[in-house]
Amino acid sequence: MQRHFDTELKELKDLLLRIGAMAEESIIRSVDALKNLDREAATRLIEKDAEIDKLELIIDETCIDLIARHQPMAKDLRFITTAMKLNAELERIADLSVDIAQRTLSIADKPILKPLEYIPRMGGIAKKMVHDAIDAFINSDVALAKSIVLADNEADVLKHKVYNVLVNDYIVKNGATADRAVPLLLASRHLERICDHAANMAEDIIYMVNAKVVRHHPEELQ
Repeated sequence: MQRHFDTELKELKDLLLRIGAMAEESIIRSVDALKNLDREAATRLIEKDAEIDKLELIIDETCIDLIARHQPMAKDLRFITTAMKLNAELERIADLSVDIAQRTLSIADKPILKPLEYIPRMGGIAKKMVHDAIDAFINSDVALAKSIVLADNEADVLKHKVYNVLVNDYIVKNGATADRAVPLLLASRHLERICDHAANMAEDIIYMVNAKVVRHHPEELQ
């Protein structure tokens, strides 16, 4: 019986890997579409989101089924409940990538203000944080999970830089640029939220491994 349960836990882990890869790809594609003002790429990303929504439901049902049939304790229970939390975070990350794609559609036919280096950099940080969170979950890597939480500050700094450029250099000086600047401001906000979700995942992973709550307790990260 235990061997069968272990097999089912591995299958759950594989499902998490799958939705994690899809969420990570969504981040990359959404930022590329925005950078290139690629309407077709943005539209394809939006349409693909239904696949992630479907997989999220499958993972949730799998977790509930495992708990109901096996009534796991301690470590196994933390693993399954963490999988459920990560599943929800990854689905939301994919939704935020769709939000970025929608911002692209709103400005795709308008002259670009200027290339904003900070947004692709935020995209790179977000992608890495999500990738590392999945790795930390699969390998029960607390040190990696802690580094993800600490990396969230870098995304916050870049978001403020985007805000300063778009508001002070454009909107304040020429209100007519607002219809192009605001979608970029929102895109940076979406990327910041993706990083926040990745940090939440990392905190849940630390609890899964150590049974220690670090959310709202930064001193526990030391």
